[in-house]
Amino acid sequence: MIGTFWALVPAIVAIALALWTKEVYSSLFIGIVIGGLFYAIETAAGFPGFFNHIFKDGMIAQLSDSWNVGIIVFLVVLGIMVALMNKAGGSAAFGRWAKKHIKTKAGAQIATIVLGIFIFIDDYFNCLTVGSVMRPMTDKYGLSKEKLSYLIDSTAAPVCIIAPISSWAAAVAGFVSEGENGFTLFCKAIPFNFYAFFTILMMFAMVFMKFEYGEMSKYEKALEVMNNDSDEVEDGANANGRVIDLILPIIVLIVMCILGMIYTGGFFTKFNVLEDGTTEANANFLNIISSFSDSDASVGLVLGSFAALIITIIFYVCRKVLSFKSSMLCVPDGFKAMVPAILILTLAWTLKAMTDSLGAKEYVAGLVEGSAAGLKMMLPAIIFVVACFLAFATGTSWGTFGILIPICIAIFAPGNPLRIISISACMAGAVCGDHCSPISDTTIMASAGAQCEHVKHVSTQLPYAITVAVVSFLTYIVAGITQGIGLVASAIISWIFGAAVLLGFLIFMKKKVTK
Repeated sequence: MIGTFWALVPAIVAIALALWTKEVYSSLFIGIVIGGLFYAIETAAGFPGFFNHIFKDGMIAQLSDSWNVGIIVFLVVLGIMVALMNKAGGSAAFGRWAKKHIKTKAGAQIATIVLGIFIFIDDYFNCLTVGSVMRPMTDKYGLSKEKLSYLIDSTAAPVCIIAPISSWAAAVAGFVSEGENGFTLFCKAIPFNFYAFFTILMMFAMVFMKFEYGEMSKYEKALEVMNNDSDEVEDGANANGRVIDLILPIIVLIVMCILGMIYTGGFFTKFNVLEDGTTEANANFLNIISSFSDSDASVGLVLGSFAALIITIIFYVCRKVLSFKSSMLCVPDGFKAMVPAILILTLAWTLKAMTDSLGAKEYVAGLVEGSAAGLKMMLPAIIFVVACFLAFATGTSWGTFGILIPICIAIFAPGNPLRIISISACMAGAVCGDHCSPISDTTIMASAGAQCEHVKHVSTQLPYAITVAVVSFLTYIVAGITQGIGLVASAIISWIFGAAVLLGFLIFMKKKVTK
């Protein structure tokens, strides 16, 4: 079973059960059990080995991982900040302000998309921040939580993967072999990241065309007669809260998280201390790009969010909108709000550990290398599909990068246009699979940010994500065929083709839906 298609079965079963039963916790756990059972059978470990692999090697190991712990702490701190902003009356005040300045439901959606694009530093940070800021306004105009979570999810990873200064750029650059500038390679690949760009194009198109299709239309229609135009304040919230009580903490959070990330990358460190006690000059000192490339996003986000939390509490106490005691009461409230997301993340991480132990990565890598020989022109489209499937089944974009980017680099020599296009296809496919997967941490946090039931978010988003995925697949075929005329010309032709196909499909769907 190890290193074969069976390695992907636990994830496939978990995803299928989640979509079928609409119950994500038990579905993920069943997938974990299947993975543990396969491993125990393959290694002849028996029942003791079965339980040991699930809990010690799986769940406990994942919760002991420093990166994962950092993400959980970051989630909790953001949950506390959201609780503070609500309690101080900042969210309600922003809703009142939005009602005066943003007059339409379309305007609320555009504002959400623009904010999501603006917060390009990190997808986790994006999901929870955009949700907490925009939820009061989208509630005012009757935008469903399902649609809000789609907008959040679609401006998280898709934006981060085309932003040179982001935790994702740093991750991709880190998977490039030594001796080659990973950051430069990432920047060259940006124009061919069709899934990311077409996802953003589709969001704007859907807003301006004013229609929905698939499961999303059901939830949007249900809210058309439930638009809440009242100015009610959340129970226990300060009625004297102002917009500044929401905006300032968010700005501080953004600034502190950026500072936290570049701090971990050595931006403020002039000299590095070596093991023998001597020092050497730090190349990342005051170099923001290199610092982002070498940053530890998990630690940086924890440092930044915790600093922002302290500043926010001091600000509210000085403004007298919240006492210190009331602020402390928000701590357990914020933690409780994030418990569902933390539980789903823990189960998703454990499921990933099961598929990793069964050799899922090696199996997929072998498939790609085996198909590379006689399909050079089609390889970008093939890599896109493989990356989609791998990220969907494992719930991780970054893991997909780690498997496929080195293969793309090995297949094509420097200077070959297909090298850049294939690396782009790998990144785009990883984001697409991550976007669609119920066990993806980004998808989970988008649900949490919008306070939407997780399975509803997945089921309503899938038709939209699949639409862009199909268009992107066709566009990568065009890019592979036209790469001989040069990267710039190939990118322009591919863009025109893909945008025309996507908009043509949406026009067709609108006519079909409105009949």
